[in-house]
Amino acid sequence: MSVRVVCDTACDLPDELVEEFGISLVPLHVRFGSTELVDREELSAKEFWRRCEVDKEFPETAAPAPGAFQEAFEAAARAGSSGVLCVTLSSKLSATHAVACQAAQAAGLAVKVIDSRSVTLGEGLVVLAAAEAAAGGADLEAVAAEALSARDRLFVYGTIDTLENLRRGGRIGGAAAAVGALLSIKPVIEVRDGAVEEESKQRTRSKSLRYLASKVLSAGPLERFGVVGADAEDFDEFLGLVAGVRASRPTVVGDIGPVIGAHAGRGAIGVAFVTEAVGS
Repeated sequence: MSVRVVCDTACDLPDELVEEFGISLVPLHVRFGSTELVDREELSAKEFWRRCEVDKEFPETAAPAPGAFQEAFEAAARAGSSGVLCVTLSSKLSATHAVACQAAQAAGLAVKVIDSRSVTLGEGLVVLAAAEAAAGGADLEAVAAEALSARDRLFVYGTIDTLENLRRGGRIGGAAAAVGALLSIKPVIEVRDGAVEEESKQRTRSKSLRYLASKVLSAGPLERFGVVGADAEDFDEFLGLVAGVRASRPTVVGDIGPVIGAHAGRGAIGVAFVTEAVGS
């Protein structure tokens, strides 16, 4: 009996990888005023950005109900899984981790819940580490160990056009957002210990993209590497800047979905990478 890997939709993993590894996705919700939509089920990334153009309401996000995780855990049990490894987005950014832990207590099989301390493909790369171990027949303890090992070697950076979305969502202070807008700064952010922090200030978009690429290119040997974009017009240009990045696992390229897009804003581009383990 195999271990089932469960995560939330903030992981931004491409559909083909979710299907390949049999990963169960628990959706968060996105609200435009009084209209609430289920991420990836009722709202794709493409539809999200279209709504942002025409809807006057600022998008907000909400964690899944405990029942959604419990349903995923029970489905794993019915399928004969020996246990579940559940990876969530950072507990410092969402109540999703707490909701998953609550559901795990009522599950009818062994469930381990791990805080990825990350977002978007940072969370996604931790999930992939777990899913590959599960696909190889590892037991629950070993699958969890692979996820924790990847998390400990994970780095996530991003460049965004404005800090306004993060300010509105309460992820960054109003003073920092105001200064950034005044100076037309293109900030580079970092997910550090589970929180979103401003890593540096770049004066132009092109400089921010080159700086972001340099963070990956100078990181040393990589085990995993992923790139995501939020409907960014220059995404292909950025892919060219990181074309020389090599990792021992295939590069993951995906879209920043509605959950993270609501906070990062259109035009955001992010990189996530896991460095090689010492001695590997």
